[in-house]
Amino acid sequence: MVTFGGLRPSRGKTHPLISYVLSLSDKDCPKVCFIPTATGDSAASIVAFYDRFPASDTQRSHLALFNRTIYNIEEYLLDQDIIMVGGGNTANMLATWRVHGVDVALKKAWDSGVIICGGSAGSLCWFECGTTDSFNLNELEPLHDGLGFLAGSHCPHYDGEAQRRPLYHRLISEGFPPGYAVDDDAAVHFLGKDVHKVISSRENPGAYYVQKIGNDVIETPLDTTILD
Repeated sequence: MVTFGGLRPSRGKTHPLISYVLSLSDKDCPKVCFIPTATGDSAASIVAFYDRFPASDTQRSHLALFNRTIYNIEEYLLDQDIIMVGGGNTANMLATWRVHGVDVALKKAWDSGVIICGGSAGSLCWFECGTTDSFNLNELEPLHDGLGFLAGSHCPHYDGEAQRRPLYHRLISEGFPPGYAVDDDAAVHFLGKDVHKVISSRENPGAYYVQKIGNDVIETPLDTTILD
């Protein structure tokens, strides 16, 4: 699983973090599925996915739930090589997934070895809890009902939104489980539930392990590899 803090525009080129995810597959032309639930299956997010992933190197498709046409979601997801979850409203996405059984199907896909990636809502959802603007675009709040595939908490867009870091530190100080804060254009690659590698497409972004020790919140930078 590869959890992005967020992806900035890559000016018509394949984003380095996307290239990294593609390199993890042993297929010459992997099947890549995009799940745009967090935007309500907006056309703009779906078009952006098809623009991000090169048609020459991937077999692209997407799973729409608001105008659903795929009957057996579990079978469909298990047939993918890579699943990417888009950003948007995490709380609404999780609620919709649970109605359609996508959460259960995703767990089976992950357990079977399908590569899963995503940023923003598409990274927050895998943890137990984290910071979100799902309930108010102008005010960040805690999200408590993540899928829990990965232990602990998560804060995406750590360097991209001014409210993120202070809120995350406050939540950790008040009893939130420790977890991973990730800047835009950086990502944490997990093998199973353990951190394998932290990567970034630029020099400054990175990831941090944030925890409470005694009465203090400690933010520990993780060693980061800058992609070519």
